[in-house]
Amino acid sequence: MSERKKSTPPKQPSRKAIRRTVASSTAIETGEPINAIEKKLKRGARRFKDVQLANG
Repeated sequence: MSERKKSTPPKQPSRKAIRRTVASSTAIETGEPINAIEKKLKRGARRFKDVQLANG
């Protein structure tokens, strides 16, 4: 019988990859250039500073 390989957990995407994905999705919806949206995301300026995400 052959031994089964142990599965490794999937790699988490990098922050850069997540930022790029969000920027491209937003660019499609708004028509704004991806680079401009990425710059805004890199700055980290938040519009609603007192709003927190739910913890799951």
